[in-house]
Formats: sequence, structure tokens, C-alpha cells
Amino acid sequence: MPHARLIAPWKDSTEKPVMYHCVSRVVERRFAFGQEEKEKLRTFMRMYENFSGCRVLAYCFMCNHIHLLLEVPPPPTGGLSDEALLDRLRFLYNEAYVAEVAQRLKKHRQAGHEVAVREIHEGYTYRMHSLSEFMKGFMQRFTQWFNRSQKRTGGLWEDVFKSVLVEDGIAAKTMAAYIDLNPVRAGMVTDPAEYRWSSYGEAMGGGPRGDGKKARAGLVRAIMAHKGYEADARHWAGRVSKEYRMILLEEGVEKLAEVVNEGGELEVKVVRKGMKKPVVDAELERLERSRDVALGKMLRCRVRYFTDGAVIGSRGYVDEVFRLCRDRFGRKRKDGARKWRGSGAAAAGTLWSVRDLQKGIG
Repeated sequence: MPHARLIAPWKDSTEKPVMYHCVSRVVERRFAFGQEEKEKLRTFMRMYENFSGCRVLAYCFMCNHIHLLLEVPPPPTGGLSDEALLDRLRFLYNEAYVAEVAQRLKKHRQAGHEVAVREIHEGYTYRMHSLSEFMKGFMQRFTQWFNRSQKRTGGLWEDVFKSVLVEDGIAAKTMAAYIDLNPVRAGMVTDPAEYRWSSYGEAMGGGPRGDGKKARAGLVRAIMAHKGYEADARHWAGRVSKEYRMILLEEGVEKLAEVVNEGGELEVKVVRKGMKKPVVDAELERLERSRDVALGKMLRCRVRYFTDGAVIGSRGYVDEVFRLCRDRFGRKRKDGARKWRGSGAAAAGTLWSVRDLQKGIG
């Protein structure tokens, strides 16, 4: 299939969640993000989340790339009131700017100029409840700040961002865990709770300007949306947090990897990704095992399906997207769901993708 972005056919539904895994990398894969840059990424992400009406369910900011699990709800029925629009504008603009917009709205309302009022609204709402506009605004705002701070010009991101449509339920839960485990796979921490610039790290430790409530609410939605849970941090304590932590802490698996030895030469060694066994055992002793825990082993490896699978979910979900987007695929193709292989084989039969990744999947 062509690699044009695939948008959920039910994007305007109020019943069926629309979630995407988004990935963007720094140009030339250079390591550009330190602590200050990651804090700014989080600040701008939350600004655009509040402005746009989209929900960040999980995220991780690494040194040269970012991951987001983003839910894009439809606009509210009947649109935004003037007050609601002004409240959203305050997340991106200063009070003087918002006051000027408020004055224009009031003037046109009093004069009965409904067309002018609608045009003011549409000048902002086209950027709301949109995957592309969220990522565009968030990434552009960060790039502007980054270029000023580094006294540089030009593009920062390698290319347009990648996105994968993700089903709610086990697919969204597994995707969130894959995102939160990025710093563990990179060997930066052993416990994902220790990494400040991720949804789980923020949920467990909070940030400099908050107590992690926003991150906990997002993870609740990622883990439990299929059971009707909204993004509410009050559901985090207890079963939800325990179930998620068990997936994150499942012991890593052995795999072959190329490493540079002391002589500067590449050699192949068996490495183990994940937390140290005593730490894992201690956690698993006090937590009740879940049927989803086995997926934790797979998540210690890089799995291309999470970034290149286009659509991820149950077989029925992937086949439904295929049927509704039939014109996006070749004539000879009969169905949508493709079985996972390579490093994703542990999820075969549970998770499916719409792309059959034949090369470089393990």
C-alpha cells in the first residue's frame, strides 16, 4: 500500500476511539535533546493538548526522537461557545491577544454578524481535533524555540512524522508500554519510572510543575478506554496501575546485538534488555499476574510494527479498516490483517497489522 497517512474512517464518531502512535526523529538522527529541551517538549505538548482538544495518552522524549500515543476525539456537537474558544486560546496566546479576540466576538455578536463570528471561530478551530494540525503546531512551536536557543536556522525534524492507527484495548495498552519502555531499551534506566520525560515517569514522579495527574489520566485512558474509562487520574490507583506496571517490568529477553568492543571493532554479543532479575522478581511477587504480562518480553526489543504497521489492533479491527479504506490497497489484496513476525512474534494472533513487514522486523 502507499505510505500516505491513514486516518481513521470513523474519525467523527463519538462512540469509537481514534488513537494514533506518532513518531518523529531529529534530522540526521543527531542527539539534540538534553534536559532543558525535553522539558520544553513537554511544555509545548501540554499547551497544544489543551488548545486542540486532543489527548496525549502516552509519550516519551528521547535524545533524538519523540513518541506520542494521541487520541483525537471529534469536535463537540454544535461547536465551541465563545467562552470555550477563548479558554482554549489562553493556552497558546497571551491575555492581550485573547482580550482582542473577545472584543471582536462581542462586537459582531451585538451587531448580529453571525458570518463574521463563524469566521473568527473557524480561524482557530480548524487546528483543533486534528492529528496533523496537532503535530504540526506542537513541532513547529518547539522548533522555533529550539532554533532561537541554539542560534540556528532551518528544519529540525528528519521528515514528516510517522503515524500508526491503534485500536483501543490491548493494542493501545501494549503501545503505551512500548513507548514508556524506550529509555529501558536504550539502557538509560532500568525502571521506566526513573525516566522523567515519559508518561510513566511523569505519572509516578510528577514533574516540576505538576503532580503527574495529567500523565496518569492519559494512561488510564490508554489502558482502559475499551471498558468505557475516560481520561481520569482517579482510576489510576489500584488495579490499573498494577496491571500496567506488570507489563513494564516483565523480565527482558536475550537477543543478538552488534556492540563496539574496546578495540573499536564491531562484534556480535548476546545482550539482555530490561530490568535486573531480582528487581523484577520482587515486583512480580507482590503483584498479581495478568494474561497480558507475556507481552512485556516482546516490548524489550525494537518492534517495527509499532512504527511502520500503519494499523495495529485485533484481526477484526484491522480487517474493518481495510474494508473501509479499500481504495488505498492493490486490487489483488483480499484482506487486511497481517500476522506479526520476527521480534513481534510474541503478539502473533493477538495483535495484527495492515502492513506485512517482510524485511528488518526482528
